Amino acid sequence: MTEVVPGEATGQLSSLYRYLMSPTVRFPLIVLLTVGIFVSDTLTDLEIATAVFYTIVILLAVGRFQSRTIFCIAAGCILLTLVSFSLTKSGSREAGVVNLAISISTIAITTYLALKVVAAEGAAHEARAQLIRLARVNSLGELAASIAHEVNQPLAAIATSGDAALRWLAQTPPNLERAQRAIGRVVEDANRASTIIGRVREHVKGNAPDRRALGIDDIVVEAIALSQGEIDRNGIALHVALAEELPAIWGDKVQLQQVICNLILNAIEAMANMPVHRRGLSVSVVSDAAGDMEVAVSDTGPGIKKEHLSCLFDAFWTTKQGGTGIGLTISRSIVEAHGGAIWVDRMKPQGVCFHIRLPAYHPSVDV
Repeated sequence: MTEVVPGEATGQLSSLYRYLMSPTVRFPLIVLLTVGIFVSDTLTDLEIATAVFYTIVILLAVGRFQSRTIFCIAAGCILLTLVSFSLTKSGSREAGVVNLAISISTIAITTYLALKVVAAEGAAHEARAQLIRLARVNSLGELAASIAHEVNQPLAAIATSGDAALRWLAQTPPNLERAQRAIGRVVEDANRASTIIGRVREHVKGNAPDRRALGIDDIVVEAIALSQGEIDRNGIALHVALAEELPAIWGDKVQLQQVICNLILNAIEAMANMPVHRRGLSVSVVSDAAGDMEVAVSDTGPGIKKEHLSCLFDAFWTTKQGGTGIGLTISRSIVEAHGGAIWVDRMKPQGVCFHIRLPAYHPSVDV
C-alpha cells in the first residue's frame, strides 16, 4: 500500500484546485454545474431546496467575469429556480414556496456579497497600481535628479568645447589643429558623462548585492508566487517547466527575483488587451550543454516589432503607455553583473520570449 505524505497530499489538492480554477476549465465547470443543479432541482421534491447550490455557480464566477456578467448570471440562476419550481409537480406546494423564497434570497445575498468582494478587490488593485506608479515616478525622479546634478559639469564642458571648435573652424584659414583638440575634449567629456550615468544608475539600485549559492528553480518558483495574484486576476493560463537536478548559481536572490518578476509582469501587461482564452504565460528553467542555467519567460501577447528589438534594453525607451523605460535596462544590468546575458526572441505566430542565461556555480572557481 502506497503511503501518502501529508505535504504531498496538500500539494496534489492545491494543484487540483488551480486546475479547476484555470480559465480553460472554470467556464465549462460553471455551465455543467448550472445544468446539473437545474435538472436536480426540477426532478426532486419541492421540500428540497436544491436551488441554493446556485451560490456555487456565483462564487465560481467571481474573479472570472466582470460585475455586470456576474449580475446576469445571478439573474439567470433566479430565473432557472422559478422555472424549476413551475415544472416540479411532486411535494408540498407550501414548503416549495418557502424553499423558493429561501433559494432566491440566498442567491441574491450571495451575489450582493460577491459583487462587494469584486469591488473591494478592484479598489485594492487600483490602490496597489497607484502605489507602484508613484514608486516608479519617485524612483525616476530621483534618478533624473541625480543624473542632472552629476552630468551638469561635463555637459557644460561639452558645450564650451563645441563652441570653441566652431570658432576655430570659422577662421580664415580654419585652425584645424585647435578645432581637433576641442573636438577631442568633447569626446572625452561625453565618455565621462556616460560613466557618471552608469555609476549613478548602480547607486540608485540599492544596497550592495548579497551573493551566495542559490537554486535557480527556487528563485523562479518564489517569483511566480509573488506574481500569482496578478496572474490569477488577469485570467492567464500559466505553464511552468523546471528541469530536475539543476546545479546552483552564485548570485543575489532579491535582485534575480526582481528581474524575473519584472519579466512576468511585463508579459501580463502585454496580454492585457488579448481575449482571456488566448492569454498564456510560460516559465521554464533548463541547463544548457555548457552547464549554464537558462530561464525563459514567454507570453502570447501581440509581440514586439522587429525594428524595436535593438532598442528594447535602452534606458528610458518604452512602448508602454506610462512606462518609465528603465525596467529592462536595470534587469540587463543585474543579469550582466551576475556574469550572465539576457535577450529576447519573437515568437510565431505572436508573442515574445525573454531568455536569461546565468553561469553555474563552481565553488573552486567562483568567489
